[in-house]
Amino acid sequence: MADYDLAIIGGGLNGVSVARDAAGRGLRVILLEQGDLASAASGAGSRLIQGDLALLEHRRLFRVRARLAERQLWLRNAPHLVRPKRFAIPVHPEERPPWLLRAGLLLYDRLAAATSLPPSRVVDVTHHPIGHPLKRPFGLAFEYSDCAVDDTRLVVLAALDAAERGAAIKTGARCVRAERADIWRLVVIDRGHRQVITARALANTAGAWVPMVAETALRQAPPRQVSPIQVSQIIVRRLFETDHVYLFQHSDGRLIYASPYERDFTLIRTVARTFRGDPAIVAMPAADVAYLCDAVSRYFREPLHPADVVRTISGVNLAASQGGQGVSQDAVLQFDHGRRRAPLITLFGGEVTMSRQRAERAVALLTPFYPMSPRWTADARLPGGDLAWDGFEDEVEAACERWPFLTEPQAHRLVGAYGSRLGAVLGEAKRRDDLGPAFGPELTAAEVRYLMTEEWARFPEDVLWRRSKLGLTIAASDREALAAFMTGTAQLGQ
Repeated sequence: MADYDLAIIGGGLNGVSVARDAAGRGLRVILLEQGDLASAASGAGSRLIQGDLALLEHRRLFRVRARLAERQLWLRNAPHLVRPKRFAIPVHPEERPPWLLRAGLLLYDRLAAATSLPPSRVVDVTHHPIGHPLKRPFGLAFEYSDCAVDDTRLVVLAALDAAERGAAIKTGARCVRAERADIWRLVVIDRGHRQVITARALANTAGAWVPMVAETALRQAPPRQVSPIQVSQIIVRRLFETDHVYLFQHSDGRLIYASPYERDFTLIRTVARTFRGDPAIVAMPAADVAYLCDAVSRYFREPLHPADVVRTISGVNLAASQGGQGVSQDAVLQFDHGRRRAPLITLFGGEVTMSRQRAERAVALLTPFYPMSPRWTADARLPGGDLAWDGFEDEVEAACERWPFLTEPQAHRLVGAYGSRLGAVLGEAKRRDDLGPAFGPELTAAEVRYLMTEEWARFPEDVLWRRSKLGLTIAASDREALAAFMTGTAQLGQ
C-alpha cells in the first residue's frame, strides 16, 4: 500500500489549492516545496480577484461571468484576505473612447448580477477625491467594483487548511527522483535528509520548474509549446490618498493598475515579458521599471521616476504558446495514466481568481481511481474567514477593544492577515510587552512564534515578505534581531 494517495510537487498557488481540495475529499496528501510557500510566481501575481475587463474586449463573456461568480465566492469564503475595492478609470483623450468604456462597464455589471458590490458609475473628477492626484485635463472617470487580495497569505492559508484536513505540507523538501510504475516512488531530500515515499498519483505543480521537474525528476517529456513569462511590479511611496485602485490605459493598449499598498506605499502593476534563464534568479529589467513609471506619469500630476522605486517584484510562470498569436493566460491542465503507469497531473499557469476551480478540476481527474467525497470548496471558508465580508471594520474595532494596546492600523493589518483567528496569535495579552520582544513597530515574538509553528515560516524573508509585507518598513537592526530570534526558536524546537 502506498504511503499517500496523492503527492504534489510545488507549493505555489496551484499546488496548495490542489492539496486543499484533495485533502478535503478524503485523500491522503503530501505536498513537497523545495523553498517556501508562495516564494516564486505566486508572490508576483495580479493581486486581484476580478472578472477582468480586458476579456470583454475579446468577447469572452462566459469567461468573465465565471470569474465574477468566483469573485463572489472568494468574498464569502476569505473576507479577511479578499477586500472589495472601487476602481477608477480616468478617461484619456488618446485611448479608448468614453462610450466604449461605459458600455463595457455596464456589461460587466450585468454579468455580475448576483454580486453584492455596488455597480459602476460616471465620476466628475474635478469635484471628487479621485481627481486630486490626476493631471488637470482629466475631467471624467469611470468607477466600478472589483476585489484585491493578499496573494501570498492566500497561498499560506490554503496550505494551512489543507494541513488541518490531513495533508502533510513539507517546505524545504525537494523531489530529486520519481520512479513510475503502478505507484510512484519518490526520493526526497527533506531539509538535508534523504527519504523515500510512495504515492498512488502525482501532481507536478512546480510553476516555472514544471519542465525541469518533468525531465530531471520524473524522467518524462516536458510539456510542449510552453513559454516562461516574467511578470513584474514596482512599489513606490504612496502617490494618492484615496483607497481607490486606478486603472490606466497605456499608449500601447495595456492596462496598468496603481493601488494602495501596505498603508504607506503604492503598488504599480503589471508588465510581462518572455523570460530566458533560471527562474530562481529573476530581476526586473530597467526598461520595465521605466515602462511602468511612464504609464503612471501620463496620468498623475507628479511624474514618477525609476529613482522613486522602493522595491521591485518579479516572478516567472509558464504559459501556453499559441503559435504566432503569443501566449495564453489560461491555465494548462494535463493528465496522463495507463497500464502500470500511475496517474500524473501536470498543472501550470492561470491566475488567482480561478485557482479554486482549477484545483477542483484537477482533483476530479482522479475520481475513477479513488473513492472520494464530492466537490466542497465552493462553500468552505479559509482559516480565519469566519466573518462577514462587509464586517471587516467591525472585526477591527473588536480587536482594538480586546487588545487596547493595538493601534487601528496595527489591528487592520492583523485582522487582514488572521481574521477570526487573531486570538491564536495574540492570546490573552493585556499589554504589548506580553507579546515578547518587538522587531520594529509592528512585529512581535508572539506573531513570529505563531508563524513558525503554524505556518511553516523558517527564515526572516518568510515572515517579512510572504506572511506579511513588513519587510518594507523594518530596519536592518530589527531584521538581524529577528533572524537571531528565529534561529534560537528553531533550535529550541528541535
